[in-house]
Amino acid sequence: MLKLFFTPGTCALASRIALEDAGADYEVARVDFSKNEQRGPDYLKVNPKGRVPALVTDQGVLTETPAILLYIAQMFPDARLAPLDDPFALAKMQGFNSYICSSVHVNHAHGRRGARWANEQSSFDDMKAKVPATMAAAMQLIEDQFLEGPWVMGNAYTVADPYLHTIERWLKGDGVDIANYPKISAHFSRMSERDSVKRATADEH
Repeated sequence: MLKLFFTPGTCALASRIALEDAGADYEVARVDFSKNEQRGPDYLKVNPKGRVPALVTDQGVLTETPAILLYIAQMFPDARLAPLDDPFALAKMQGFNSYICSSVHVNHAHGRRGARWANEQSSFDDMKAKVPATMAAAMQLIEDQFLEGPWVMGNAYTVADPYLHTIERWLKGDGVDIANYPKISAHFSRMSERDSVKRATADEH
């Protein structure tokens, strides 16, 4: 059985939704950030990076959301969660997921994890103040260039959609009004109605 280590409110939600979409047999293990469990010796044995998600498989542990999402899509091909038979489309989907991971998530983290990049409180404050602008710019780029509609890849739902939905759920806290992006707003509403999302977010509090 697969085991997903997650923390509510984090990017681990994307993997959890994908596991639900796939109909996977899995269990979850909650990592309590308020108790700094992600830095505890037990969890560091699972993921030395001290972050979530981490997916335990019968072959070992996978980390990083784009890798986990692709693994789920490949392990459950009947769920059709990625264009596995189209190398270009698959790379395009991975390009989107990589942008979320390497740029959008980093923008968001500047408001909460400033100590990763600086030491001074003034630096933390400056980074936090910039978050609404950087997140808004990223959403505008996704709105204009990447979200083909109704799903990220057009008519086909893929693992890119739960990843985008995870980011969408952060926007209010990042000072960004999702209503400014009609396609993203519609995507958020569409995702919120999916049974897989409802199951995956049942304990997101």
